[in-house]
Amino acid sequence: MARRKFWGWGREDEGLSSAEVTELGQTYAERFGGDGIRVHEPPTVGELELTPSRLRAPSSLAELVSDDPYERAAHTYGKSLRDLIRALRRDFDHAPDLVAFPRDERDVVSILEWCSDVGAAAIPYGSGSSVVGGVEADVGDGYRGAVSIDMRNLAGVLEVDTVSRAARIAGGTEGPALEAQLRRHGLTLRHFPQSFEYSTLGGWIATRSGGHFATLHTHIDEFVEAVRVVTPAGLLETRRLPASGAGPAPERLFCGSEGTLGVICEAWMRLQPRPRFRAGASVYFASFADAVQATRAIAQSGLNPSNCRLLGHDEAMLSGSGDGSHSILVLGFESGDHPLEPWIARALEICAEHRGEPREAEGDAAAVWRAAFLRGPHVRDAFAQLGFVHETFETAITWDRFDDFHERVLGATQRAVKEVCGAGAVSCRFAYVYPDGPAPYYSVYAPGRAGEELEQWDEIKRAASEAIISSGGTITHHHAVGRDHRAAYLREVPELFAGALRATKAELDPAGIMNPGVLLEPTRP
Repeated sequence: MARRKFWGWGREDEGLSSAEVTELGQTYAERFGGDGIRVHEPPTVGELELTPSRLRAPSSLAELVSDDPYERAAHTYGKSLRDLIRALRRDFDHAPDLVAFPRDERDVVSILEWCSDVGAAAIPYGSGSSVVGGVEADVGDGYRGAVSIDMRNLAGVLEVDTVSRAARIAGGTEGPALEAQLRRHGLTLRHFPQSFEYSTLGGWIATRSGGHFATLHTHIDEFVEAVRVVTPAGLLETRRLPASGAGPAPERLFCGSEGTLGVICEAWMRLQPRPRFRAGASVYFASFADAVQATRAIAQSGLNPSNCRLLGHDEAMLSGSGDGSHSILVLGFESGDHPLEPWIARALEICAEHRGEPREAEGDAAAVWRAAFLRGPHVRDAFAQLGFVHETFETAITWDRFDDFHERVLGATQRAVKEVCGAGAVSCRFAYVYPDGPAPYYSVYAPGRAGEELEQWDEIKRAASEAIISSGGTITHHHAVGRDHRAAYLREVPELFAGALRATKAELDPAGIMNPGVLLEPTRP
């Protein structure tokens, strides 16, 4: 099997071909203009000039760590546009000094003890799919170095409770392996983020990942029954229960902790029977406003569709799902227990009440969008190689504020795109919906200027983030906080809460080594 790309998504034998990259460039150059098609060739390990490692592990850990250039490069970045551009520029200034590969929980304890003793930053690493700077060793000057802790060896479904329908799963288990091992029991976690193929259970929990379900069970939190975490202060294991009213739930402390409090080594996860019944439809709306109202009605109906993703006019066109004349609501229901005809029929009735038209002859719009969604990370790599500014951001807001919020965020982003890039497009879809509000997901497409693509995106992102926060939205619904969103996150949460989080971190991580700069400012006692 080919090894992972150290600069982009997937393995070295995956991604768009040279011909496909060129065709993509021609299509979008014709649509948005630019200064011609140029393709940045991916870097090779041999041409990188990595800063010499500042750390030397003790003999007791020597067999667990590596300073191999490929491993250091592969653990430098996540998979955002900012990461891709810097990698294509051959900028690996924040490569970790060492990469550790613990074999078991005891190794994790030993690694954290050593990092605490020498003042080295410790950065938990699942599969590196962060798009917010969550795994980058940009930790400030207060550390002697940085160690990326790769959890690939702590993997597998360790125990299955078919009576309670739950499983104990190691934190380093990637999505495909997790589902393959549950399949033999007729069960599924049914959590499929876009990064499913190259992301881990521990990473999903640490970042409060959004998964398959567009309503009801949208985040990984819903499935977490208990966690086992190695912190610098010691081992913490929560009690396995179906529910409890005994104060703040301890396992929730680690949902969204993003590696700042400890390393998630195991978790008991609630499972479901594998779906046997499915029903779906694509509904077309001439008016985006009508589509929004239909989506709200379905979200508040109690039908709880597994898929309820609304593609705006531009999103439908740019994803290839439509021609831009309509918004498209992609609906889906699934069950391991019962047929679903009454559910889909009622959802279509609601759509009809808002002038929505199901089009059976064009019912493959959902399949087209899904294929584009799953191929999205490879396409983003190609856009970066072409020098285009193509990236996404997402948020959430209540229904009563959506119209004004959407106008403000879309307008601010469109103005920034025009000012910074001269041309481009901003599209919107609803990635998830709730009875009290949607999670809008925005995509930016614009021509970049050679050597300035990173700076162009940063300016657009600042404008979008300011509009989101000042208009009352959340800086992230499911992409996590990382380093990129830290400043906005600290504006979003109450100051007293941020202080309480700092105190919690000080208790669990006395030396301040765990993923410094994520969620909170880097601090060393």
